[in-house]
Amino acid sequence: MAKEALIVIDVQNDFCPGGALAVERGDEVVPVINRLAGRFDHVILTQDWHPAGHSSFASSHPGKAPFETFEMPYGEQTLWPDHCVQGTRGAEFHPGLEWTRAELVIRKGFRKAIDSYSAFFENDHKTPTGLTGYLREREIGKVTLAGLATDFCVAYSALDARSQGFEATVVLEACRAIDLGGSLAAMTEKMKAAGVELV
Repeated sequence: MAKEALIVIDVQNDFCPGGALAVERGDEVVPVINRLAGRFDHVILTQDWHPAGHSSFASSHPGKAPFETFEMPYGEQTLWPDHCVQGTRGAEFHPGLEWTRAELVIRKGFRKAIDSYSAFFENDHKTPTGLTGYLREREIGKVTLAGLATDFCVAYSALDARSQGFEATVVLEACRAIDLGGSLAAMTEKMKAAGVELV
């Protein structure tokens, strides 16, 4: 039987209530994830880790507001409020998250010119984070995903997991969505079509 890993996506202060890019009720995932983590031998965390002045921040583009889109060399990019800046409290994991059992932390979005939603690739869909190689070397064939936000970093990670040949499950109870202009419904359909199991 394929070994399994739990991948916990971006459960950081800035994505929780009171944070710079808060997902509504985002902190509710913490106790669910803590319970889930106890059932897995392998736990991996991702951490959004932006340098100040990151190209995905609306503040880096005069006249642009958060949640507008902007054409980047790698395609259309949603512009965000400044969030998860390296070394800030906002970038830290939620204080209630029990992360001591995690064997790997994948930091993403640290390249100034490119954003990164997925745990597997930057937003150009070419630049790898190294997670695929790590899972293959550890002979892990199945991943379960939880965290923030369902329709962005969780969904993109799940789709890339499938494209890389892994079985992928998303635990919806352990996720919360931003739902920007119908993004939750759209990404849910994309995940189903790609063979992601939603439980």
